[in-house]
Amino acid sequence: MSEQTLKPTVGFIGLGAMGSAMVKRIAEGGYRLKVLDVDTERAGRLARELGASLAATPADLAQDCAVVITMLPTSAIVEDVLFGTNGAGDALQPGAIFIEMSSGAPAQTVEMATRITKRGATLADAPVSGGVARARVGDLAIMFGGSDEAYAQAEPVLRTMGSSIVRTGAIGSAHAMKALNNLVSAGGFLIGAEALLIGTRFGLDAETMVDVLNASTGMNNSTQKKFKQFVLSRKFDAGFGLDLMVKDIGIALGIADKTETGAPFAALCRQLWSGAQKHLGPGHDHTEMVKFSELLAGSPITPAAGGK
Repeated sequence: MSEQTLKPTVGFIGLGAMGSAMVKRIAEGGYRLKVLDVDTERAGRLARELGASLAATPADLAQDCAVVITMLPTSAIVEDVLFGTNGAGDALQPGAIFIEMSSGAPAQTVEMATRITKRGATLADAPVSGGVARARVGDLAIMFGGSDEAYAQAEPVLRTMGSSIVRTGAIGSAHAMKALNNLVSAGGFLIGAEALLIGTRFGLDAETMVDVLNASTGMNNSTQKKFKQFVLSRKFDAGFGLDLMVKDIGIALGIADKTETGAPFAALCRQLWSGAQKHLGPGHDHTEMVKFSELLAGSPITPAAGGK
């Protein structure tokens, strides 16, 4: 009996930039796959490339898979996948695990987990950090919320996609941690962009500023992996949407409200990111936030833009 036949069949729903990269890592790990996406043409291409089965509906996928993974934009979409028409919820195998890897809202995750448990299956939240580039090489950081039994069931599949898995606690805790992580990331991007705007107006070279920040205490993920690559290059194609960043910051502020935690800087951060979303419109990369910062500053980030 081959190693592959000993492994459960994995169903994967949501084949965008991140999902496509992640599902390829699962295939390379020797798992049989059944896939589904709202873009049926994309799902078909990927199924043919990986030798995977193509599902017609979430229910069709769930009935054949002991492990079902979602990588979708919002908790509302995940809930529809589970409990909407032809949803996966009623079709899940007894003992199956549903791994929600999207950036979800903790309260909705807990509610869905309760409904899934009544059907004899288990839901765990396992959102990721690292972006498309790290997803392609299986180097994602994965947060995991769920029981010891759920973790033991999910870990082998998660190891195909990530180099780090950190258990955060009960159901919903991983989604809370993911939102808070993105809040910190959003704040770091904003302050870095403003520093570049101030510096270039003064006469500093933007690329030199990034180099200095990366050798100094001002270093953060944006200085290391975003400013030169996607902002100064004006490519703005980091692969994570501005709309999703605003959503995640909102989830983080919702947690602050629920816990009655004063968070004035986080509130200002949300205000600025939401302002960029309204100004730019839907469908933009999150690194395009800098265009809004440039608007507020009255000048673009340019090398040696003059100054004192």
